[in-house]
Amino acid sequence: MERRKELPKILKIELSNQFIESLRPPKEEVDVQKPYLFLHEREVQKSGEIEAVNTIFLTNKECPFKCTMCDLWRHTTDEPTPEGAITEQITYALERLPDATVAKLYNSGNFFDGKAIPRKDYLAISQQLAEYNHVIVENHPKLTGTYIHNFRDMLNGTFEIAMGLETVHPRVLPKLNKQITTDLFRESTEFLLKADVDVRAFILLNPPFLTDEIENIEWCLKSVEFAFAAGVTACSIIPTRAGNGIMDQLEASGDYVKPRLEALEFVFDEALKLKKGRVFCDVWDLQKFSDCNSCFEQRKNRIEQMNLTQTILPRIECSCRK
Repeated sequence: MERRKELPKILKIELSNQFIESLRPPKEEVDVQKPYLFLHEREVQKSGEIEAVNTIFLTNKECPFKCTMCDLWRHTTDEPTPEGAITEQITYALERLPDATVAKLYNSGNFFDGKAIPRKDYLAISQQLAEYNHVIVENHPKLTGTYIHNFRDMLNGTFEIAMGLETVHPRVLPKLNKQITTDLFRESTEFLLKADVDVRAFILLNPPFLTDEIENIEWCLKSVEFAFAAGVTACSIIPTRAGNGIMDQLEASGDYVKPRLEALEFVFDEALKLKKGRVFCDVWDLQKFSDCNSCFEQRKNRIEQMNLTQTILPRIECSCRK
């Protein structure tokens, strides 16, 4: 791929929680008795089998970590989640979802943040998930502790935690205000693997403060390689979006450049070629990265099929790519 014109690499300001929050648009109205979204999907598992997945996006207290690129706070509350609210949300979703063998409980933050998911609710939650063979939650590497063992032991099936690695770029990662290091991610992964908990990593394409397309591709793939070397069983590649306030300002200043769909496809192909584990490409709101309406749906379908098959399919030909 051709190298695009380079922009300034690192914004010379300190990004604090207060500064990031000051630029946010208003939160969405949420009901703590209901999840803000739930989906029925299919996903290939570590075994290689494609299984049905019920994904529930829980409504709970906002994550204490104010990451520069995050917009998940939009559907959160400012107060600690009341005991029993999460089980009400799960009941609400499961009554409306078909049968599945895998459950994802995503909560716009950290499952093991006691202010987001009350620990007194763990047993009731595990009972609600008793029929599922595999359960996946998301959590920050800093919130890794023995309480994870307690919840794991309550489950009937296997357990997996998704953690944000984001990038291994040594200058960019500290600028994301995530409060992690690559060493912390590796140590947390090692802890979880010893506890018989699988790990998947979230990895960004085009994080803020890295603006050259070739460098973004290189560092995304380096991050995938690092995650697999640390022991994760899956990597989810996420194209970084604007829209949360601070990211819009960074885009205006040239310190964030949205990834092109072609770059995302290239990274996905190359990551699958590694054959180190499962690789998924996020297709949420994917059209904003496309410059061509004629081929977009075909290219999106290709990515979705590759997510399921874990094989590289022929590229979609279009006049926009010549």
